[in-house]
Amino acid sequence: MSSADRLYTPDLLALTLRLADYPWDETLPLTGEARSRSCGSTLAMGLLLDGQGRIDAIGLRARACAVGQASAAIFAAAAKGKTLEEIEVTAKSMEDWLADKGPLPDWPGLDAIEAARAFPGRHGAMMLPWQAALAALSSERASV
Repeated sequence: MSSADRLYTPDLLALTLRLADYPWDETLPLTGEARSRSCGSTLAMGLLLDGQGRIDAIGLRARACAVGQASAAIFAAAAKGKTLEEIEVTAKSMEDWLADKGPLPDWPGLDAIEAARAFPGRHGAMMLPWQAALAALSSERASV
């Protein structure tokens, strides 16, 4: 089995199609962007929060490799109802996991991209949605 076969599993590739469920929406008030230094992938994220500061709606615009797209789809599928604090905790857990300093974070669906952890050049792409969400949520914090 080639390294590409281990990385680009059918499950990972299927996730890229899920991005269609989260179209970019110019009306979402909070926006953030992230770019992977290692592969050049980018992700823009728009968010709407409910009255309790929880994610209520999400829109994505990905110009990313399949790993970045899959990571974005995994993030979006479980993001509704999450707070800034929950996103921060998971982002830190992701960083620790990718650095082999912690377990797979507690976020539904991450097992589908677990094989990409063995490819350090894809770690930046895996972090894109958390970085974009933190950027968007930071813009909300700055406006308060």
